[in-house]
Amino acid sequence: MESTGGPYLNTAAVTSPVGMARLLQMTFGCTTFSLVAHQGGFSAAYGTFCMFVWTFCFAITVFIIACEFTHLHSCLSLSWGNFTAAFAMLATLMSVTAAVIYPLYFVQVGCYPIGCEVRDFRIAASVFAGLLFVAYAAEVFLTRAKPGQVTSYMATISGLLKIVQAFVACIIFGALVNDSQYGKYVATQWCVAVYSFCFVMTVVVVAFSVTGKTALLWFPFERSVVIYTFGAVLLYLSAAVIWPVFCFDSKYGSPQRPSLCAKGKCPWDSQLVIAIFTYVNLLLYVLDLAYSQRIRFVSHL
Repeated sequence: MESTGGPYLNTAAVTSPVGMARLLQMTFGCTTFSLVAHQGGFSAAYGTFCMFVWTFCFAITVFIIACEFTHLHSCLSLSWGNFTAAFAMLATLMSVTAAVIYPLYFVQVGCYPIGCEVRDFRIAASVFAGLLFVAYAAEVFLTRAKPGQVTSYMATISGLLKIVQAFVACIIFGALVNDSQYGKYVATQWCVAVYSFCFVMTVVVVAFSVTGKTALLWFPFERSVVIYTFGAVLLYLSAAVIWPVFCFDSKYGSPQRPSLCAKGKCPWDSQLVIAIFTYVNLLLYVLDLAYSQRIRFVSHL
């Protein structure tokens, strides 16, 4: 009798180096949020964020493994290579953030007042959270574009940088809404407009790449991305000059942290975070512009 199951299953989805990395991601992710949910515990926005990261990444990883093992990804209207590369980079950033936040806010050396058992569970969860980050970083390393290799755009340095740029912009937005007083001056409102515009355009570039719709556009997508990246460099350069002046110059703001400013609720702290990550994103866009001169876009991988 003719076999009906074998040809339809892709065993390389779980036996290849990338497949094994995804199995480790699934294992470490499930272990991490299980330890936290069972005994470790979490609270406040920081703990909720960590739990969201672990459960979200676990669910998407299971979805990717299932689709590749059964070839169901061929039925989806996605550029699968772009989708998996983008998710791996995003999961790496999210998992390293959770791996830092959870032990920082929930792990302690002593047993009092949470008890030794809870402390041990939290330490174990932190260890597996770190291993989860390593597993996602390994996938990024394994799937990144090699010199001379035809691959998906999101697997190139430029594509991976797009994910990092969007992630950094989210950090900036988080600091903006945390009483940053950005509405005090028109100049700082301009900076917010820069952050918002560049974030939206970066997400649009990622969305078109992941959905594989770049070939349907009436304009050359690759050239437009390079032009946008150049524009983003100029916009972020203006924000990198304006934001520190209107926040830390004595004429408009405060060069030093006010002594009476409450910890965790100080506008100066939020302004400093925004300034730092403005320069981080400026550097990322400059690197993106440099790398974008050396790649070719592939629309249907």
